[in-house]
Amino acid sequence: MRYYIYALIVLLLDQAAKWVIVSRLNLGESRSVIGEFFQITSHRNRGAAFGILQNQRWFFIVITIAVAGGIIWYLQKTVKEGKRLLPFALSLVLGGALGNFIDRALFGEVVDFLQFRFQFNWFGTAVDYTYPIFNIADSAIVIGVILIFIDSLLSWRKEAKQNGQGHLESGDM
Repeated sequence: MRYYIYALIVLLLDQAAKWVIVSRLNLGESRSVIGEFFQITSHRNRGAAFGILQNQRWFFIVITIAVAGGIIWYLQKTVKEGKRLLPFALSLVLGGALGNFIDRALFGEVVDFLQFRFQFNWFGTAVDYTYPIFNIADSAIVIGVILIFIDSLLSWRKEAKQNGQGHLESGDM
């Protein structure tokens, strides 16, 4: 149950932040947080990450429903197995997916607002790169996927260690 609460917290934080952006900033308007490095910029995205697959609203709605169903099923399974990191990671992905789902279902676009710009010299070459604008839901999804990857590595390592010890024990006989 607590993992659904984590997902709900992500969903509520995401929706509250988006509401603030929509109600306080005009589309395209920016507010500096840390100079030009970090800005809050009111932006809309009708596609997926990095703006791919623009104007595919119904595709994303159907996919999100299927993915959310799969996450809920797998979350139940991992909780029964006594895992902790994986269910937490899945709850982040679920909360983020539902946060963006609400935007797409209600408005046909996702509200994005976190903008980072990287400016530096790289061996005498000026680099000026603005990362695609994103939101809290996107952040939760990315963090969740990273944690899923970490959980997979830890499980693989534990399994390899157990199999290695098993081979040693059977070789002793």
